Amino acid sequence: MNYAELLQYPGYLYLNSLFEPEDNALIVDIDRCKTPETPISENDNFSSHEAFDVDETLPILRLEFDFYIAYSVLNESFTALDKYEDYEGRGFSLYSKSRYLDFIEIGTTADEEHPGPYNHYGINALNHTIDVVSTEPPRVSFIQRDVQQK
Repeated sequence: MNYAELLQYPGYLYLNSLFEPEDNALIVDIDRCKTPETPISENDNFSSHEAFDVDETLPILRLEFDFYIAYSVLNESFTALDKYEDYEGRGFSLYSKSRYLDFIEIGTTADEEHPGPYNHYGINALNHTIDVVSTEPPRVSFIQRDVQQK
């Protein structure tokens, strides 16, 4: 599986863990939720996410960025939906235009020459919004739950 395939993922996600195994590398472990028995529309307003339990029968989804320019973790409750932004995907997103890309362009020295062309990858989990700007998409793998993580 690759990140482009994740853009089609229809379910809900929880952040399991996020860590840097070495300088400027990032690993994001994601739990997938059980599918609610009642279909959920975009207009539903939930005061809590109790209806979304982690599906312990599914392995943990691991995204590994070998190099990043920047990343951000935001409490999902404070995420602003912005018509300015252009992206594809839902739980996992790829942005062609975003405020975070604007920040990288204005607030850093990163450009098309150094470190090279880059993209904004989004992980829109319940409780967390994770934005990563990187020159390469993450490697996607699965971690079995009965195996100790490294």
